[in-house]
Amino acid sequence: MSKLILTHEVTGLGSAGDVVDVKNGYARNYLIPQGFAVAWSRGGEKQVEQIKSARAARELATLEEAQSLKAKLEDTTVKLTVKAGKEGRLFGSVKTSDIADAVSAAGIGDLDRRKIEIPTAIKSVGTHEATVRLRDDISASITLQVVAAK
Repeated sequence: MSKLILTHEVTGLGSAGDVVDVKNGYARNYLIPQGFAVAWSRGGEKQVEQIKSARAARELATLEEAQSLKAKLEDTTVKLTVKAGKEGRLFGSVKTSDIADAVSAAGIGDLDRRKIEIPTAIKSVGTHEATVRLRDDISASITLQVVAAK
């Protein structure tokens, strides 16, 4: 087992600043090369504090703000206009950054693209769902209306 400090949020494992134990292969082949984690050391405790303070600054300030943003996101259908071919197939797929841009363009609020999760790849026009983690304890579901650009 390897002891690591997470530098980014990893779904199912932890948030930035958490110290986790993972199998050696997972650490060596995925987490460290992707930049999601660094090896834990005694001197790394200072780094943990810096990561946690940066995360706290990025996190929505209050629980009330997060709940109001959740209500806005779940009440609104976000429209995404993308290039598509015949029969509604997209050229590529919808990315989390596209969703974050569409939400801010709709005037709902600013989202961090790293906190948006798409359960299945969006490769066709129509209505799709995505999830946003607003805080550790609050997630919102977004309804996306994907339409073809003319």
